[in-house]
Amino acid sequence: MRTGVIAKKVGMTRLFQEDGRHVPVTVLALEDCQVVSHRTTDRDGYVALQVGSGEAKQKNVAKPQREHFAKAQVPLKKKVAEFRVESEEALLPVGSTISAEHFIAGQMVDVSGHTQGKGFAGAMKRWGFGGMRATHGVSVSHRAHGSTGNRQDPGKVFKNKKMAGHMGDRQRTQQNLEVVRTDADRGLIFVKGSVPGSKNAWLLVRDAVKLPVPEGAPFPGAILEKKSTAPEHEVAPAGMVEHAAEHEIDTGPTAEEAAALLAEQHAGAPTEAEQAAENNEAEGNAPEADANKEG
Repeated sequence: MRTGVIAKKVGMTRLFQEDGRHVPVTVLALEDCQVVSHRTTDRDGYVALQVGSGEAKQKNVAKPQREHFAKAQVPLKKKVAEFRVESEEALLPVGSTISAEHFIAGQMVDVSGHTQGKGFAGAMKRWGFGGMRATHGVSVSHRAHGSTGNRQDPGKVFKNKKMAGHMGDRQRTQQNLEVVRTDADRGLIFVKGSVPGSKNAWLLVRDAVKLPVPEGAPFPGAILEKKSTAPEHEVAPAGMVEHAAEHEIDTGPTAEEAAALLAEQHAGAPTEAEQAAENNEAEGNAPEADANKEG
């Protein structure tokens, strides 16, 4: 027996098969489902994994729980649950993140959760009673549940009698639901049919207890790699970038190119003696020009 996961119910949609048929599925999301601690036979008397999911605020978590998560080096979790396993070989490392590939397509799973609350309901809606006749003497009691007790013996209403009362919000398990598809990148599990609970409700997903685990299922489980080991971005291979998208970076001339440019500049520029002669001639011609103007 492997560990289960804590998933959040996103909603329902449909998936198209290769032959064109569409299958109604429920989308279950894994929100950083991590292993928090272990339960061992020597210390606790049984073997199990404590799994946490979701992100909780610090103000909503008690101090003992914060220390418990800090010891496991995992962030604060909103939902925590235990999953029993057969032996210690099925234990996953503390702090590891369970992937959606923990379940494979075609596998049967059991989904547990709290059903949708319906509030106070009558006997017909709550228990499916047929009600009384709509005519022939029945007056103002068409949807009544009828008599509930007996005569003087036993003189009471038996416990668990089907009557009007609070409907829904009960712990229920839907068994043998088929996993149609999994998406490890987004952490999604697509289960055929409906599951207990409303949207954004927390659910426990386990391997079906009435059917054997398929051969392709990973044991003890599928773990996501740490984000630090995965590349942050993809780089296109050399030669695959279009010429229009290339951007050349000017790093400046090399040492040889700079020396050649400097030599060309010196070759075309006048020497210091020639420059001085030109300056003297310019100074000597200036007074003559002034004298001509005066004459």
